[in-house]
Amino acid sequence: MARLAQTHGLTDIQQEILSTVRDFVDKEILPVATELEHRDEYPQQIVDGLKELGLFGLMIPEEYGGLGESLLTYALCVEEIARGWMSVSGIINTHFIVAYMLKQHGTQEQKDHFLPRMAAGDVRGAFSMSEPGLGSDVSAITSKAVRDGDEYVLNGQKMWLTNGGTSTLVAVLVRSDEGHSPEEAAAKPHKSMTTFLIEKEPGFGEVRPGLTIPGKIDKMGYKGVDTTELIMDGLRLPADRVLGGTTGRGFYQMMDGVEVGRVNVAARGCGVAQRAFELGVSYAQQRHTFGKPIAQHQAIQFKLAEMATKVEAAHAMMVNAARKKDSGERNDLEAGMAKYLASEYCKEVVEDAFRIHGGYGFSKEYEIERLYREAPMLLIGEGTAEIQKMIIGRRLLEEYRFQG
Repeated sequence: MARLAQTHGLTDIQQEILSTVRDFVDKEILPVATELEHRDEYPQQIVDGLKELGLFGLMIPEEYGGLGESLLTYALCVEEIARGWMSVSGIINTHFIVAYMLKQHGTQEQKDHFLPRMAAGDVRGAFSMSEPGLGSDVSAITSKAVRDGDEYVLNGQKMWLTNGGTSTLVAVLVRSDEGHSPEEAAAKPHKSMTTFLIEKEPGFGEVRPGLTIPGKIDKMGYKGVDTTELIMDGLRLPADRVLGGTTGRGFYQMMDGVEVGRVNVAARGCGVAQRAFELGVSYAQQRHTFGKPIAQHQAIQFKLAEMATKVEAAHAMMVNAARKKDSGERNDLEAGMAKYLASEYCKEVVEDAFRIHGGYGFSKEYEIERLYREAPMLLIGEGTAEIQKMIIGRRLLEEYRFQG
């Protein structure tokens, strides 16, 4: 991709990091991604390589052993990794959401305890909001924490944890009505939620007393990375494992992390779309019909033009959202727009590349078949298109309030 999705204004260090990641993707991920994906095999060798590159500490401050890079640098790296295999980008995404939440909201003891090991990749993060009957309504969380002396007792079932099995640290959002009357908790449910930091052993089954990871959820795509449930049954945690040390702030901490996650999902959409365009434009120049490459047929040229334009537009919005967050400004509008546009365009670009491949696109021998199954996850992850539209609409009404 010599011309599409270029980012202007990068420092020499950012360019060097991206060049290193791009080389790693081309040499270590693309040659094995489809085979590993078809086997639903965790890419341990690839993850070890990312650890050696320092990618798990990319956004963690230097004082904790990380590289101290920006969200923009991270998003551009994610774009490159997703171009190779989207599942790998998912492995580092949840890790970075947890690291970001710790950096922004953790106590000093929590930062000192977790961030250096997270930067080294020795502690891997996962985060958990969703529940089996929850969907997009976070206020309907039923998992609960009850104070018992110097500890909290957690009970409930969580759903859709990326890295649920391989992670060793989970940030989990539960209801904690401590300090609120039942009436207050019912009227303002977001103010009665708390994020807890749960340390656990990697693997499946009972990974610590009171905590069970039942096993991997079998998915249509997004394979390789483990997606799981999490069951808490009398799980005891010390009070110092409340993120930030104070209950009732969990919803806002999670939403701050999700904004980072939405930029990440936008970056993943950009990366998958870029790869789909590469596959489509390459195949169109090799496949001949009616005496010439199909790339010379006007219908295919129109399709390639539309695909490339969508890749460029999604990339520009993703970069804008990342830079807005890096500036310290509120970016929920930009992140929502970027996530919405990039995921929708990704689906469309992948489908167009699939159509260009004709019948061969339906064969597992061709890489586009894998992308066709991966793209739909981006329509759902970190909030559906409908949720993004709600966020965008509300923010627009704030900015363009009618003065009558």
